[in-house]
Amino acid sequence: MAEARTRALNGGRDRTIDRIDTRPRFTETDAIRLNNLFRGTETSDMLRTVIKDGLAGDIAIVSSFGAESAVLLHLIAAIDPTLPVLFLETGKHFPETLAYRDQLVAQLGLTNLVVLEPDAAALAAKDETGLRWSWDPDGCCEIRKVEPLARGLAQFDATLTGRKGFQSKTRAGLPRFEIDRTDAAGRLKINPLASWSKQDLDDYVTTHDLPAHPLVAQGYPSIGCAPCTSKVAEGEDPRSGRWKGWDKTECGIHVPGSGDGEGELPPGYDPVF
Repeated sequence: MAEARTRALNGGRDRTIDRIDTRPRFTETDAIRLNNLFRGTETSDMLRTVIKDGLAGDIAIVSSFGAESAVLLHLIAAIDPTLPVLFLETGKHFPETLAYRDQLVAQLGLTNLVVLEPDAAALAAKDETGLRWSWDPDGCCEIRKVEPLARGLAQFDATLTGRKGFQSKTRAGLPRFEIDRTDAAGRLKINPLASWSKQDLDDYVTTHDLPAHPLVAQGYPSIGCAPCTSKVAEGEDPRSGRWKGWDKTECGIHVPGSGDGEGELPPGYDPVF
């Protein structure tokens, strides 16, 4: 737990931390304070302060290199291009996504791409044919995304995500700072683009001449693994093409409700930034 973060969240007062601290890294109170601290602050300024001053400890960005990933990656590259960028290589990505990943990494000068892969033994035992997605998408995501990311995040105190509130009903009201509910250790989850609109993203891409994911023009506004990603009809939620036909809205990395939306936020959260 970084000293600067500890001092900031305690009004500048020092707090002694034991060498072995079994308490959660962050609490709901920490997330609320950070949301209030950066209320009304420009996204780039908020990110620069959090990263440079160590307010969230050791941070990594988790990126799918999907439809809108270039915006957050560009913001991060301008502040610290050495920040770890975690990419889940599920073995099921569109070839276009892998090519786009390599293009963005090179163009933005990102120097710390970390590729996380599923455990080979788990794949052999639970998805030998590679078709688990067709009958158990939750189980497929668990093996190929949730478990590899959990291992990869063990050393980090906080993660940056590219989630936006407008993407779906289950992400409406998303706060900038929240506690990762998939992790009992109290890892902080930071959503810098939570309040950005589609127009905000488009304007940023145009201003900074960022390349688009090649599948967006083909009708894919939200892009995940190829077998579970469909084109989206006009007027539908951008994420409605993910796991079409299944009662599933998230892969398990993010938990619907309690921070991912459902129109309900923890007490003290203010979704207006």
